[in-house]
Amino acid sequence: MATTTAQWKFIASSKVLQRSSQALSVIGDRAYVFGGELKPREPRDNDVHTIELQGNASLKSTSNDPSPTPRVGTPSATVGSSLYLYSGRGGTAMTPIEESGAVYHSTTSDGVSKIYVHAGCPEKGRLADLCSFDTDERRWTELASAPGPPRGGTSIAYLDGKIYRMGGFDGKHELGGAIDVYDIATNTWTTISFQPDGVEGPGNRSVSTLLALQVKGKKSLITMFGEADPSSLGHAGAGKMLPDAWVWDVEGRTWSKVVSSGDVPQPRGWFDADVACIDGIDAVVVQGGLADSNERLDDIWILEF
Repeated sequence: MATTTAQWKFIASSKVLQRSSQALSVIGDRAYVFGGELKPREPRDNDVHTIELQGNASLKSTSNDPSPTPRVGTPSATVGSSLYLYSGRGGTAMTPIEESGAVYHSTTSDGVSKIYVHAGCPEKGRLADLCSFDTDERRWTELASAPGPPRGGTSIAYLDGKIYRMGGFDGKHELGGAIDVYDIATNTWTTISFQPDGVEGPGNRSVSTLLALQVKGKKSLITMFGEADPSSLGHAGAGKMLPDAWVWDVEGRTWSKVVSSGDVPQPRGWFDADVACIDGIDAVVVQGGLADSNERLDDIWILEF
């Protein structure tokens, strides 16, 4: 099994950040946290929580008027210095809120003008659709749907004109063993298969993360944590959470498992993460989520390579 060395760094913890199913995005030296729940399906607040990532870690929470309504399961993406949110769930019902969209979509952006929204759970069933939103023209475009099965809790990432998708939950099983690749130029999907055995590649999972970054000079994707077995209580309980992280070499098409010494974050799902540039090197910021114990986590970590 190939490995990649990295180091986890604990940044801070705060009761105000104790939540799962939240959105986290990094702009410059700051991470922004919005939404999420402390109790199942009950949005905690609609404040923006700002974390300084470099120097002495600090936390600031602000309430803006107007502000998006409180919500759970909203994804976020950034374009320039702006952070975009889309839909989510506003209460214990599965009804999507105000934007007439669906919950547990995954999002990514090209960093220039386009945001991509994929899959998720409407009031009933699951989706496999892919749409783009042009932030300059304020216009939605429907793109080619992804390979089945439809799913929630999947993860996507943008890199060099392509969108990469992994994992998810189809209503019965956690999904894995494949990286689905959408080519924006041709509006087509292809699939790269691997063995999800924890040796050749990461095991099946949902409510994880997928991020694009440079790892030791190579264009890479990273996935980490997530739920491997759903709870019998559904969203009201915690399933089997995973502790691992894996790096995909985009050009070499190989996986390597992340190994580190010292303290590490506890296993979790339903968290959020993003890439930050720390001293000129890509790193991963991880915040909150749901632990095996069904407790919401309040911590912030950075994984440095």
